[in-house]
Amino acid sequence: MAINKHTAHSVLLRHRQNMETAMEQIFDPRLLRQAFGRYATGVTVVTARLSDGKQIGVTANSFTSVSMSPPLISWNYRRDASGYEAFLGARHFAVHVLGHHQRHLSPQFASAVADRFKDVELDEGLGGVPLIRDCGATFECRQWSTVEAGDHVIILGEVLRFTHNDTAPLVFHAGSYLQLPAAQCT
Repeated sequence: MAINKHTAHSVLLRHRQNMETAMEQIFDPRLLRQAFGRYATGVTVVTARLSDGKQIGVTANSFTSVSMSPPLISWNYRRDASGYEAFLGARHFAVHVLGHHQRHLSPQFASAVADRFKDVELDEGLGGVPLIRDCGATFECRQWSTVEAGDHVIILGEVLRFTHNDTAPLVFHAGSYLQLPAAQCT
């Protein structure tokens, strides 16, 4: 029996639709989040100052270096999160790599409290961006571009200035904070 192009295309299309339905059933979001959590990350707080002077900040573990020339970094932000539009409108922002001694800042900047900056020692960076003191590293950036990616946006920043030290980093893995042995932090 010969199969014509139309029949073959229809069979492939039905197979693709069946596979997509099966994948939707397999990908339990809770299990997928657990699988993503198996990847250990550093913990950062991203801060910015809006044109009206208001400070905004959020915890993010999606930070990564992108390019050395030009010096670029990226971080991701959920599109339905409060502050989404504000961060997209901020010309400058800073990414703070938290040290283990700053563990308390991670939930503080991830919460819905009215003033996430309460009791946080700050300096002022480029564009008036609030800079958290004593972090393992701080990257002061100008927004380079954004990329829509599913339920998140990827925010790319051009690094204009940075600092770093030998502070032991705050690490997050499988829903818990970890501390690296001191010998691995230099």
